[in-house]
Amino acid sequence: MKSFFTSQAAYLSLRLIIGGLFLYAGVLKLSNPYDFAMTINLYGLVTWRMSTALSYIIPCIEIISGLGLILNIRGALILVVAQLLGFMVVLLYALHLGLDADCGCFGTPRATDNDPVGPLEAFIRDGAMLSACAIMYWQRTVETNIPRLLLRSFSKSA
Repeated sequence: MKSFFTSQAAYLSLRLIIGGLFLYAGVLKLSNPYDFAMTINLYGLVTWRMSTALSYIIPCIEIISGLGLILNIRGALILVVAQLLGFMVVLLYALHLGLDADCGCFGTPRATDNDPVGPLEAFIRDGAMLSACAIMYWQRTVETNIPRLLLRSFSKSA
């Protein structure tokens, strides 16, 4: 009997969850890029002009990689992993400096009862998502969960 972790259902579930989270986060950030630029600027790693550019670039990459993961397109998993590793490096930097800024991962909290997520909580969450990505990669090697090439996804013979 197959283990749940090597089943097609687990692979599909992880793809939908992680891809959906990236898609959701990207859409939220893109809906209010000014606030996301403010959050990026709080970390002090780039200029305001670069923060403004990144407030559009990062969400677009999240949306593309999230959709790619949901649709099981080759390259999407590595793009998600690269983003998570980059986010985790920035969060470690924030922890090192003692910043207690909102990570801006899922947009800016609007309600007063919606406390912002600090760097430590975001780092733990990103670590859990990175673990899920490792499981998906392992599932690809154990089972035949081979992602599709983007061009073949749109051809008639696919």
